[in-house]
Formats: sequence, C-alpha cells, structure tokens
Amino acid sequence: MTPRISILPKRRLLATAVALIVSGTAWQATAQTVVTTATAPAPATKSSREASEVVTCPLGSFICAPRPVSYAMCSPNAMLDFYDPTITKDTTLRATAVTDTVSNINGTEGVKVESPEPNQYHMTGGVRLQRADQVLQAEDVTYNADSTAYDATGNVRYQEAGMLLRADRMTGTTTPNQGDADHVTYQLLQSRGNGVADHAKMTDPMHGRMRLATYSTCDVGKHQWEFRAKTVDLNKDTGVGTAHYGTMRFKGVPFMYLPYFTFPLDDRRKSGFLYPTFGSSSHSGEYLSLPYYLNLAPNYDATVTPTYYASRGAMLGVEFRYLTPRSNGTFDVNYLANDKGTDTDFSTNGDRGDAKQRYLAKIVNTTNLGDGFMLMANINRASDNEYFRDFGNDLYSSSVGILSSGVYVTKGTRYWSAAIGVDAYQNVDPGLPNYVEPYKRWPRATFSAEVPLNSWLDVGVDTEAVAFRKANPAPGQIDGNRLDLAPYVAGDFGGSAWFVRPRLEYRYTGYQLQNADDKAAYPDRTPSRSLPIASLDSGLIFDRSTHMFGSDYTQTLEPRVYYLYVPYRNQKDLPNFDSNEMSFDFWQLFTTNRFAGADRQMDANNVSAALTSRLLDDNGVERVSASIGQIRYLTNQKVQFYSTQDPTNFNGSNYVAQLAVQLNDKWRVNASYQWDPNNKDRVYPNPDTGQYGLQGHESDLATVQFQRRIKGDGVFNFSYRYRRNVMEQFDTSVVYPVSERWRALARWVFARRDIVPVTTDGVTFTSFAFSHRTLEATAGVEYDSCCVAFRILGRHYVQDYTRRTNNAIMFELEFKGLGSLNPQSGEYLRRAILGYQ
Repeated sequence: MTPRISILPKRRLLATAVALIVSGTAWQATAQTVVTTATAPAPATKSSREASEVVTCPLGSFICAPRPVSYAMCSPNAMLDFYDPTITKDTTLRATAVTDTVSNINGTEGVKVESPEPNQYHMTGGVRLQRADQVLQAEDVTYNADSTAYDATGNVRYQEAGMLLRADRMTGTTTPNQGDADHVTYQLLQSRGNGVADHAKMTDPMHGRMRLATYSTCDVGKHQWEFRAKTVDLNKDTGVGTAHYGTMRFKGVPFMYLPYFTFPLDDRRKSGFLYPTFGSSSHSGEYLSLPYYLNLAPNYDATVTPTYYASRGAMLGVEFRYLTPRSNGTFDVNYLANDKGTDTDFSTNGDRGDAKQRYLAKIVNTTNLGDGFMLMANINRASDNEYFRDFGNDLYSSSVGILSSGVYVTKGTRYWSAAIGVDAYQNVDPGLPNYVEPYKRWPRATFSAEVPLNSWLDVGVDTEAVAFRKANPAPGQIDGNRLDLAPYVAGDFGGSAWFVRPRLEYRYTGYQLQNADDKAAYPDRTPSRSLPIASLDSGLIFDRSTHMFGSDYTQTLEPRVYYLYVPYRNQKDLPNFDSNEMSFDFWQLFTTNRFAGADRQMDANNVSAALTSRLLDDNGVERVSASIGQIRYLTNQKVQFYSTQDPTNFNGSNYVAQLAVQLNDKWRVNASYQWDPNNKDRVYPNPDTGQYGLQGHESDLATVQFQRRIKGDGVFNFSYRYRRNVMEQFDTSVVYPVSERWRALARWVFARRDIVPVTTDGVTFTSFAFSHRTLEATAGVEYDSCCVAFRILGRHYVQDYTRRTNNAIMFELEFKGLGSLNPQSGEYLRRAILGYQ
C-alpha cells in the first residue's frame, strides 16, 4: 500500500503574484493555449462593494480572527469595459469548441473581408474571434489557415476565464502555439493583479518571457505600489517564474532591489524570501530580519530567519515543519552566538551572567503511536531568564513569565482515558528568583473513568500519581511523590423544569517525602489524608413570556441549592507542591474544593443558595443574565492554605452577584460584585491610615466591562477591576474609525493600587503597596486603501515583576496580494483590544 503524502500549508512569498500573464495569454487568435479555472467577477458596483465589507467580530469574543484582505475601496476596473459576463467560464470546452469569427462588431460601415490568397483572410473594421471561454477582438486581423499564422492590430482585446488583456499588436501561430504581444496591459480577474509589459513572448504553451513587466493589485493606471522586472521567465511545467533585475516600488520610488529571484506561478509551494520584519525595542535596539522559506518536500519545509539587532548582534532562527501520516510538528530554534549587549537593568535575579550565547528552542510534536496511543510534546527552553526581556520584540512574548514544557503519552476510549508524561518549567522573568518555578512533575500519570450503570447512575474514578522535583529549591522546600485517588458514584435525576444530582466521593491522598535534611519540618515521611465527599445539587427552572425594552422575551427564574459535606482532616503536616487557593467567584458556590491541586482539601458543612434570571429572545439568544448567591457555613472552616492561619469562623461567604446584558449587537455590559458581610481581622494595613484593624461590611471584589461598537468596525472598551488590598485598575481601549481609510488605536491600563515588590537587604519579597502608575500605554494608527495598508504602533509597558518598563515601536506595511511586513503587531492588538479585527 502506498503511504499517503500529506501537504503542508503554504508560506506567503515575496512577489507571489508576479506571474503576470502566466504563459496563459491569448497569443493566438484561435486561443487554444490557456487553461485556467479562475472565475471572472462582474464589474464592481456599489452593491457588490457593500457586500464585500468585512463582517465584524461578535462583541464579547476573546480573540477575533484577522480581517481578510478586502478590495472594497478599489474603483471599478477600467479594463472591464470590454468584459462580457455571458461568456462561459468552463475552460474544458476549448478542446472541442469551434472558433467563431464575426466581423463588423462595431456596427459601423466600411467593414472589409478580403482573401488575397487562398486560405488567407484579412478582416478590418472590427473583428471578434471566440472559442469557448476565449474571446479576441481587434480592428484588423489577418489569418492564414495553412500556416495558422495570425496578426491582430488596433485596440487588441482578449478575455478568458481568468484574465483580461489589451495590446497594441499580437502575432503568432496556433500550430505550434507561439506568439508575441507588444505594449501589453493585463488584469487577472481572480486576484486583481494587473500591470503592463513592453513585450511578451510565448515560445510554447508552457513557457514564456516578458520584458519590462510590472505587477500590482492597485487600480489600473493608479499603482501606489508595483513590482518591476527587466525580464520575467515563466515555466508552467514547474510552476516557477524567474525575475531578473527586479525592484519593488512605492509611489514610484524603489525601496527593494533583487537582481535575481524566483516566485511561484500557481498553488505549488516555492522556496523564496518572505517579507522582512523591522522595528525597535529598548533592550535590543533597531532590528531587521529577512526570512527565507525552503520548500524541501510536500510534507516538510523550513524557514531560515537571520536577524540583526543593533544593540546585540546577529541571530539565526530556523523553523522546521513536518507532516507525515502519523506525526506532525515543528522544531524552532533561535541562536545568537555572541551577544554584545549588556544588562542595563542590573536585575538581582537575572541568571544570564556574562554568557554571550543566547538561544530559544521550541519543539512541538503530535504522533499517533497506533492502537489509540498518542504522543504529544511541547518543549520550550531559553538560555536564561532575561531572553524574552531582550528579544521579545513581538509585543506579546515579552510578557511571558514562565515557560512550560511537557511530554505525554495518552490513550482514551469511550469510558476511560489515561496519560503518562513529564512537566517542567523555567522562570523567564528576571525580576523574580528562579525558585518561583513550579515543581517539575517528573513523571506524572493520570487515569479517569466514568461508566454509566443505567440512565441515571454513573460510577467513576479520578487518579493522579506525581513525582515532584524542584530544580532551584528555596529554603524549606521539599521533594516528594504523591498519589491521589478519588472514586465516586453520581446520580442524575430531573426533567425539563427540575434536577437533583447527588454525588458521593472518597478521596485518598498519600505522600512519600524526600530530602532527609528537612526532617524537622516534615517528621512524617509518608503522610496521607483520606475522607469522603458528599454533595447534593438541586434546582428548579421557571419561565414565562414577557415584553421588555420594546421586544418579546422569555424570562426564566432559576433557584438552585447545593449542599456539601466534607469532614475535617488536619493537613498541617502535608507539603504543598502545586496547590493554590482559587479566587472566589460565582462558580465556587458549587464546587467541592476551594483549593486547586490535591495538596489541600477543604472541610465543609455548607449550603449554597443562588438565584438566576435570564431573558431569552425569540431565537433563544441570552440577552440578559443576572445571578446572586452565597454559601452558608454550618460549621467553621478549619482547613486553611497556610498552617498558621486561624479557622474561618463566620456564618457565610461573600455575597456574589454577576450581570451580563447585551440587548443588541452594538453594546454589552458584564459586571461582577462581591460584598463581605463579616467582620474579621484585617490582614494588611489600611492604605489610608497604615493601621491594622477589622475589615468587613465592604466590597471585596468588583469588575465592570463595557464594550460598544463604533461605526461598523470600531470598538470602545472600558474595564474596571478591583480586589481589596490587592489591586484597583482601569483598562480603556479604542479602535476609532476616523474615516473610510484611517483608524486610530489606543489602550491605557492604569493602576491606582497594585502589588509591587519590596527589596530589603538584597532579598525581594511581595508586599502590598499602593501606587498611581501606568502599566501599559499603546497608541497607533492604521491606514487602509485599495491595495496598500499600514499600521504604526508604539507601546510603553511594564516588562517584569520588578516594574521596570520597556518601550517598543512596530511598523506593519501590507501590499495587498503579496503579504504584509511584520504582522506581529496585529497579533498583539487582537489580544490587547477586545473586538479588534
């Protein structure tokens, strides 16, 4: 059996569409040589331009897709005056079609058809020759039936399924298929590519050459940018074009010279240069990279990217992609042999030292091992924790704090799944010591199963076994192994208006601790914890028809009651490898543990009560949702994250409320609020008085998010985030359409209160301090026209935990139809500004 060869996606190459006529011009009057599947569009009109406008990203989308290339602002094509939309688009009809000849196409007097010699015809006054999808029109045509030679002059026009062409003169023979055209103007109908050539010659149906040729996707006769080449050789057999002495020009000014390069003529991938990237950063200075794409085989390729940093030197990047019937992945390495830059921040936690070699390696792989087994790998490693600060020039990777790596073998069936592998982490924030890295899980194995016994009862188990190892331990940290087992039985009873879901679970967690020099902190080397977990979740759903805000809705009322019982187990002698206390929110009302990870299991004798109401429109879309709830503690909460913390002795949790409103597609509001009804000792000093005291009967958390669509593709966002004694931030961003061509971009994140580090005697620790400062400020403009778009973006931002700042400037230029310069800023904006597209 022949193995299947997978095809990797293409890379967008420089001057991709310089194929021009692609040896498919009608060099002969009978037009037998061109084979294309392109579909000719109708002339552009107001209605067609409106229909081609970009559909905006729905409000509330976390990341919007990039906007597709649009030619909506282009003028109707000047060459479409002779385009005939009634001509067939089926190129396969050419082989059997008969050539129809019609004279006097202009409907004027003086039309002549002469035959001075046998089988030689001379037609003047307007001639039209058609064969299937190919049409040639000219004022004067001479054709020799014996030699198949033709000579067309006077306003020569040609149409086929993929292109339009105008020339002063076309000569050649149909057998063999050869031809010449003088002073050619052409239009590729599918890609909008157009240009001129002083002379075009076809030696056979698969090979051609053009002299003094240009290409652009701008309006005909109004080229903002274009590519010019002295000669262009076209080889349709290999799908490769070769240009000699070519230049890229903008507004008539050349800015890139390439004495020799190749480019693809069709969809086949081709080696060649990609667009360069350039910009500036505070730590690397100005930089320029010029990627080169290598089409090695249909199922693997590589991209080599040399980059020069003005402040640091030359770096080489290599990305290798592969795709086989059982495996796919990438290897990506960036290496700088001699970094001439210095650490200007003097970070006490930076681990670069005097090292000159800098690198970043990434490996991603997915392999089907057969019989349901899968191998998945995602490995990331940097030379030091200052790498992203110095080379994170894409405005996004510069904010990376922890690099995670993992390799797993998995298998799953309908009722169970299992995995075994390893996880490792690397700190890449030079503002933090390396012991902040999470424990390596070396190895980690999981097994989960859920089997239905009948329609309302399931049995299952969740299992995890982990070996925790610390590469850079802090004082008091300990290594060890952990086994966590949780078998359960769960029922599900209900109907359209009610549900009752009981669940009974037994959880066992056991340890084997290492590091014998730390026996005083953990005298028991094999501690364990076992306990049952019982819960009962129940609710009702009422609905009614109502009329609000001028529309008809279905309103629901959904009361929900959740009971949880977990007996207390003393866990002060258990280590903490990967557990954290989760932020309290609405969904915490209905979970069995407020801690993430298996090292802590809360005790509980709680009743949670919540009430939700929704408004659904006639299409079932949720337009309004409002919820409020609280946990009532029937006994004190004894298990705390830190063993020195006292038990929680109040009667109830915070009141939690959340609201979401989106009555139409132009605006939306999301809000959440937590109010503390209890008096308790203040953990941190009062920011206003500096005194310790009681806290309670006040807001613990509040968030508000507002999003408004502006003029079609614009958007305004405002967010307010508050957590008592932790932070208070304002986040505002806008994409404002100034005109059809211009958009203004801005984002400002301001912290009125925020966590900042405090250093004492060379030791950095977390302290709750309060400051008024900008965490991020971004501003820029975008310009979009028929065939050119560009973006200029400047960003000032806090780069790491020490609150040091960085400045970066990015520039992106797009020649529509060829690709874009430096698309990294677009990726950043889609993450930074909700609704940006």
